[in-house]
Amino acid sequence: MTKPFSDLEARLTREMEGEVLFDRASRGRYSTDASIYQITPVGVVIPRHQDDLSVALDIARDAGVPILARGAGTSQCGQTVGEALVIDTSRWLNGVIEFDPEARSVVVEPGIVLDHLNAWLKPHGLWYPVDVSTGAQCTLGGMAGNNSCGSRSIRYGNMVHNVLGADAVLADGSEGHFGFVDELPETGRLRELAERVRAIAEGVAPEIREHFPKVLRRVGGYNLDIFDCQNPKPYDPQGRANLAHLLIGSEGTLGVTRRIKLRLSPLPDHKVLGVVNFPTFYQAMDFTQHIVTLDPSAVELVDRTMIDLSLENPSFRPVIEKALIGKPQAVLLVEFAGENRQAQLDSLQRLGELMADLGLPGSVVEMPESAAQKALWDVRKAGLNIMMSMKGDGKPVSFIEDCAVPLEHLAEYTDKLTQVFHRYGTEGTWYAHASVGTLHVRPILDMRRDGAEKMREIAEQASALVREYKGAYSGEHGDGLCRGEWVAWQFGETVNDAFREVKRLFDPENRFNPGKIVDTPKMDDHRYFRFPGKYQVIPVTPVFDWSAWNVRRDPLTGEQSPPGSADDPSHGLAMAVEMCNNNGHCRKFDAGTMCPSYRVTRDEQHLTRGRANTLRLVLSGQLGEEGLAGDAVKEALDLCVSCKGCKRDCPTGVDMAKFKIEARAARVKAQGLSLRERMVGELPRFAPWASRFRGMVNAIDGVPWLSRRIKHALRLAPQRSLPSFDGNFLGESHTPQAQASREVLLFVDTFNNYMEGDNPRAAKRVLEAAGYRVHLNVREGERPLCCGRTYLSSGQIDKAKAEARRTLDALMPFVRRGVTIVGLEPSCLLTLRDEFLQYGYGDEARALAESACLFEEFLVRAREAGELPLEFEPIPFRRVMLHGHCHQKAFDAVRPIEQVLAWIPGLEVTTIESSCCGMAGSFGYEVEHYDASMQMAELSLLPAIRTASEDTVLVADGTSCRQQIQDGSGCQAMHVAKLLEQALP
Repeated sequence: MTKPFSDLEARLTREMEGEVLFDRASRGRYSTDASIYQITPVGVVIPRHQDDLSVALDIARDAGVPILARGAGTSQCGQTVGEALVIDTSRWLNGVIEFDPEARSVVVEPGIVLDHLNAWLKPHGLWYPVDVSTGAQCTLGGMAGNNSCGSRSIRYGNMVHNVLGADAVLADGSEGHFGFVDELPETGRLRELAERVRAIAEGVAPEIREHFPKVLRRVGGYNLDIFDCQNPKPYDPQGRANLAHLLIGSEGTLGVTRRIKLRLSPLPDHKVLGVVNFPTFYQAMDFTQHIVTLDPSAVELVDRTMIDLSLENPSFRPVIEKALIGKPQAVLLVEFAGENRQAQLDSLQRLGELMADLGLPGSVVEMPESAAQKALWDVRKAGLNIMMSMKGDGKPVSFIEDCAVPLEHLAEYTDKLTQVFHRYGTEGTWYAHASVGTLHVRPILDMRRDGAEKMREIAEQASALVREYKGAYSGEHGDGLCRGEWVAWQFGETVNDAFREVKRLFDPENRFNPGKIVDTPKMDDHRYFRFPGKYQVIPVTPVFDWSAWNVRRDPLTGEQSPPGSADDPSHGLAMAVEMCNNNGHCRKFDAGTMCPSYRVTRDEQHLTRGRANTLRLVLSGQLGEEGLAGDAVKEALDLCVSCKGCKRDCPTGVDMAKFKIEARAARVKAQGLSLRERMVGELPRFAPWASRFRGMVNAIDGVPWLSRRIKHALRLAPQRSLPSFDGNFLGESHTPQAQASREVLLFVDTFNNYMEGDNPRAAKRVLEAAGYRVHLNVREGERPLCCGRTYLSSGQIDKAKAEARRTLDALMPFVRRGVTIVGLEPSCLLTLRDEFLQYGYGDEARALAESACLFEEFLVRAREAGELPLEFEPIPFRRVMLHGHCHQKAFDAVRPIEQVLAWIPGLEVTTIESSCCGMAGSFGYEVEHYDASMQMAELSLLPAIRTASEDTVLVADGTSCRQQIQDGSGCQAMHVAKLLEQALP
């Protein structure tokens, strides 16, 4: 049977230099965005350069295939899904083309990410001020398509107010520069378009003035009011009509953008932040109209639901706690910005005075320093993902979230809409742009059951309220699939007919993102839902216990029912996978850990979101019958290094490392183990033998022919040196300090025990110097206890569980009498706090997890408790360069290393801002992954190390990290325990 569109795929592959993706899994990954919808595209092309873009458009036009231009794919209304050829500009079409600092303008390609552009502009004292919350991943092309706004639109306006021009390709293949109408050529296609659009607009001018909302946040339909001759031009300070402004907010339905010319603004020299705590949500809404009179640059809402969910997130908890006074029902983040710091501080004082005058004295938490402000803004920017972190079938659903109303009606509108939610047995989550009357509100609905019916009824009643208060139904995120049918309602049939005429003028064959803005489907058309009524999860038997995700949540009370029954394990796993809401936070690559493989590939397949979508499609049977053992899953997870960066960096807590274990176990069950997997898994069992004969084993790398054969047989990278063994620390004679009054158990892992024995020796000496009696994780005549990490990574879950059981049996007597379990290797010790909890070992596993900590965590806790009578002396080094292990970052366990290093006098500590080192256990040793491993290391870690001075010592707690540093730079890094040992008196 001939594959659909095979001729199209063949021609694109032949004539383009970029990527052409028509396989089922790739199309599935591009079938969703951050909305509730899913439509499988015809295919996907990723143009490498502008000529590629032209080729793709020409071929699609010849084939009569629809086109859908896409950036980060983070649209929340379904703008970037459709049965079309998707053109992804984000990977390569992301350059800065021209820059004029004097004119404060820049020309960029559509795939450039907002935060990357602003980082590029910062040295020039400029920025692009449409600062949307997804700025770390969203592209300027996508922002233009949606007419994005951002937190500071009260001062800077929307996207349309900050665009000077655009180069675009039209449906007939013609192209040109869309700019100020009075500067267009007197003849030609663009002049013709401008005059015909002017005629359309003038023909419905009375209806435009009557039906276009008078609020700033109005982004629905087409911007026909650029030609409203009887009113000041709404989008340009000089009142000049600009044809580019018709493209802004058009959602790719009129043309495909090549380049965009942006108006820039000076960076404010100073910012201060006041967090106003409110006892009721109504007061927060009511008082906003008074707060804006102080001329803030932003007023952003965080409601009680978002506060509670932030407190549950280990990354956000310490930040949000500093902003709270008691238990407020809502807080407003009020920012003042400008050139004079004292003026901003005065504004902050006036905010406090205003709140006192309004009856809320002492309700403002002042944050004048930039670090605290940034941390809190990061929490606010993660608002959508935080909201979506609710476990269970009910999720906050986007469809009325961008309604905008005048501020004087904001409190009444939100109160009445809340009453609507209650009538349907649900609650709404509220956050975002109080300053301009645009609140992101999402009622909690179960789209698998009765959510679609409730969505329709709630939308109808919300629209009535918007009309009552003369607001805008679409106030920020565009129309797409969920608000497209409301365009005619908002603007009236006459204007809607004018929109259709504009669409036919630009795109007579309806090939550019059809079904958006005009002639759209119903918002609740089940054919386009990601979870339609027929959605089912295929039966699987997971190796972990996922019941915690299989919950029901009462939308009104927030209470969760007990976890789902054990006879439905598939559902819990599926619900955990579906925690990914496609918002694309994992696409960032300038900070944090997530996602190292995406950082080096820029490939959707090797992205946390792409992997989660692959798993969701597999678990619902949409990619065939192979399930988790299939090739699609293997390929998607191939470059996942199990760093757990997503466990912490992803605000919804998607833990791809655990999913990879599930997939690896399924594949091993179906296809068995390779020799390499068997060797990796059994490392704890053959390490004692290798250590006993270490002279012979360590000499293998010195015999080239033998080394090559072994590496070839095991499919190890020839560039790597084989592990070197170093005795048996736990097999040595150890005499505990009988006089010590306090106890601790040092959990020595396989790697430190057999390969780097100096590390546990150093740790033991430091602990004993602090007055602790040190027990070790070995019993006479038995193999040392093991976390089972190597079995997990090789898919041998039964053996990993057996190791966990053996470890629990041996350690529980210590745990019961309050002895802390202290580990050196992050990936091993933290397995006791993570995977052990999902084996079904109940209270014992939880007790061990609470008692287990890393070496430096233990020291910090002991000092805070007054139980660490140690003073350290200076060492020969003046500087430390610290690289945190990925699992340490995932568990917020890097700060304790920084703290203990600060105890050494005269030591300057620098923490490298790095993602995964790339070694990741056996990953970097594997021949097929060596290149990716080194690319990960070269992102930031190795370049930073190469800048180290001679008086700098490198610290890395991870065995793999130290090996990667040695292989990649020739430098030796040490465990923090050895550095502390050197500093002992």
